[in-house]
Amino acid sequence: MIKFILPAVILILIIIFWEKINEFLLSKFKIKLNYIAIIILVLILVVLSLLLYF
Repeated sequence: MIKFILPAVILILIIIFWEKINEFLLSKFKIKLNYIAIIILVLILVVLSLLLYF
């Protein structure tokens, strides 16, 4: 049961604090969070397709 609740809570917290996280990363590392999210999404899709292929 915890494996369903914990990711849901983490996802909700990320959605709620998206702007604050984005501002923090922009001020510290001069990179926008949207680019990181797109890169992570593409990597996940590539890994899933590789796992399905082999």
